[in-house]
Amino acid sequence: MSRPGGWWRRKSTPAKVETYTRWSFHFVCLSEVAAIGLSSFAQVGGRLAVVLLLLVTLHAAVGMTVVSRALDWTRGRRPQPVRLMWTFGVLSAALAVAALGIAEHGPPGDGVDSAAGSVFGAALSYGAGMITLGMRDRRRVLALVGGFGAGAGLMSWALGVSGPVALATAAIVLAGAGFITFTAVFSVWLLNAVFALDEARETRARLAVAEERLRFGRDLHDVLGRNLAVISLKSELAVQLARRARPEAVEQMIEVQRIAQDSQREVRDVVRGYREVDLEAELGGARGVLRAAGIDCEVTGDTAGLPGEVQSVLGWVVREATTNVLRHGDAKKCTVSVRRPEGRVVLTVRNDGAAAPSGKGGSGLAGLRERLSAVGGTLDAAPAGQSEFLLVAEVPLTAETVLEVAS
Repeated sequence: MSRPGGWWRRKSTPAKVETYTRWSFHFVCLSEVAAIGLSSFAQVGGRLAVVLLLLVTLHAAVGMTVVSRALDWTRGRRPQPVRLMWTFGVLSAALAVAALGIAEHGPPGDGVDSAAGSVFGAALSYGAGMITLGMRDRRRVLALVGGFGAGAGLMSWALGVSGPVALATAAIVLAGAGFITFTAVFSVWLLNAVFALDEARETRARLAVAEERLRFGRDLHDVLGRNLAVISLKSELAVQLARRARPEAVEQMIEVQRIAQDSQREVRDVVRGYREVDLEAELGGARGVLRAAGIDCEVTGDTAGLPGEVQSVLGWVVREATTNVLRHGDAKKCTVSVRRPEGRVVLTVRNDGAAAPSGKGGSGLAGLRERLSAVGGTLDAAPAGQSEFLLVAEVPLTAETVLEVAS
């Protein structure tokens, strides 16, 4: 059974922002019912209060639907809900007209006027704000807000309200609709910005992988290109010498065999990353990449004197762990430490993004275990607590290596 709140921790940062934005506007719609609909019972009571509550509840329910569909459209999951937005606009206008009618021709009393006025202003203000969630053109947004404000003044004046009062009503609706509209526009902009930053981080990780592939391709070309050319020339020479029954053909084929064996060894070195991977350089690179991604990274420990094969395999561990921190989970802090207990070296990578790599253990971690096993090392990677992920790589040092490090 999953822990309470686990569904929230499993969400990425953009998904959390989207959920927060979506439910914030849903609660805004519910606040219309709580602040306007329920308050009518204290002001008018009776059947009229029930009618106002039902009208406001209907308006809020349609508004919540508009919010959901508009945010889905913003994220590209469904087409723009144009018909629903028009329906909500018409419903808002109709509710406002009904509220004015109740205020002008309904039961007498200050409470009735106050309740109807609240419904009138809320219908237009909330209506304009929720509709702008499904709009991108800023000029249309301004036109919509201005139209709702002007419409409020004209409707008030047409139903018999005096000019100054109608003008004040238009100003109040314009201010309320403008505030909710600004909140909606800013929230959509912030949501899109968070998704864009997350996509940029994913792109940077893919570029890092592509760069590594290019480096690997260049290394293979450097290793195999020259050697294969030499093998081709010497093989051709051996064929010519063999046709002439010259004993030098055997020497040329022996040389071809030696070059092929050297090429095999060099390719193996390239695949294992022994040519360029340095632990100190990988630690510095991890610190720089993580800090550039907004993750606080702290590196401790001394790598001086470690043998080349140990530095190489631990460098690969740092590289893979850094990639996992960037691509999985939602880390804010990462610590990397290198310790030297007696007879071994321990590399620890701890981050507060608890999500593990995709797949069972991840193919990257499986590759690291193979590299470590070649030098007698081990790798442990698992969640530590509710919000941390811990990776520990341990490599034993032989007696000769310990003497080398101590010296």
